[in-house]
Amino acid sequence: MSLQLLKGKKGIIFGALDESSIAWKVAEKAFEHGAEFILTNAPVALRMGKINQLAEKCNTEVVGADATSIEDLENLFKVATEKYGKLDFVLHSIGMSINVRKKKPYTDLNHDWMMKSIDISAISFHKTMQTAYKMDALNNGASVLALTYIAAQKTFPGYGEMAEAKSMLESFARSFGYYYGKDKKVRVNTISQSPTITTAGSGIEGFDVFYNYAEKLSPLGNADSDSCADYCIVMFSDLTRMVTMQNLFHDGGYSSIGLSEAFIEEMSGGK
Repeated sequence: MSLQLLKGKKGIIFGALDESSIAWKVAEKAFEHGAEFILTNAPVALRMGKINQLAEKCNTEVVGADATSIEDLENLFKVATEKYGKLDFVLHSIGMSINVRKKKPYTDLNHDWMMKSIDISAISFHKTMQTAYKMDALNNGASVLALTYIAAQKTFPGYGEMAEAKSMLESFARSFGYYYGKDKKVRVNTISQSPTITTAGSGIEGFDVFYNYAEKLSPLGNADSDSCADYCIVMFSDLTRMVTMQNLFHDGGYSSIGLSEAFIEEMSGGK
């Protein structure tokens, strides 16, 4: 039985592609908890994914929007606020690197591709918040979330310039979070999720190594997409109404671990 933590709340969820997407899980759980929302993704993703199936399941609609386009974002928030009035939550679950997809080594990046990656994966978050701010599209106490990864703080070979993009994303949450909180009482946070088996994540070279390494170190093991969605629901709810400008690790304890007994045992050959 759902606790209905989001009963009466309205929002926008960016980034659902298919059942493996964290945004897809968030949408399912938000619907179970009584929320109403618009689903959105870039036009190319709409053609590739199954988002219309999710919309039907959640009794909602899909509005295509390129999150790097102010014009698209303005239309998105216009449609959403005409439908629901002011909004209570926004999920930014967007990330893409052409360099990573094309397996370009970090020491030989295509910088035009890098700029595109940063625009999609980080600057789009600022554009989203700035558009909502200027349009006064969010209610007092609304919650804005973006998904990130610990590569913003630590080096993970193979993650490419997505590390810089995530660092910038987290900085935007702190910086815009100050103004949004002071001026409109809106809270802004990022959730740093464990390596998670998604369409985007599994495209990273060495992802299986990332995943297994974190699983061995984390006392609780890797957090899956389902538990991440639960965390997002709590962050959208009034239970976290005084939390803002934070990067919140949701990783089974991985971010606080130096070495685990299991890892020491493995490296010492079980001695």
